[in-house]
Amino acid sequence: MAVTLTPVAFARVQKFVAQSPDALGLRFGVTRTGCSGWGHITDLARDQRAGDTVFEQDGVRIYVDAESLALVDGTEIDFGKQGLSETFTFRNPNATAECGCGESFTTAADKA
Repeated sequence: MAVTLTPVAFARVQKFVAQSPDALGLRFGVTRTGCSGWGHITDLARDQRAGDTVFEQDGVRIYVDAESLALVDGTEIDFGKQGLSETFTFRNPNATAECGCGESFTTAADKA
């Protein structure tokens, strides 16, 4: 599987990376947060860390740490408007449930 960007998200990440000369690409993963347990995190990748898996899409690299990989593998990252803000959104096939506010998610492994 892989982590991929929609055309809109690809353009946004490409723009962010171009504006930051020390950026290598997008860092994507999860952190413990919210009601359901996991929240997606994005940032600019400024280094490649031990254990990172790197996905490349048309020259844009996505860095995923080893602990996050099983929870985000297969995710499609999109970018769009939600209300008055613009944000990344995620279609994560590993998420089995989300909290009411949509900020965090649960996986089948969390229920076991």
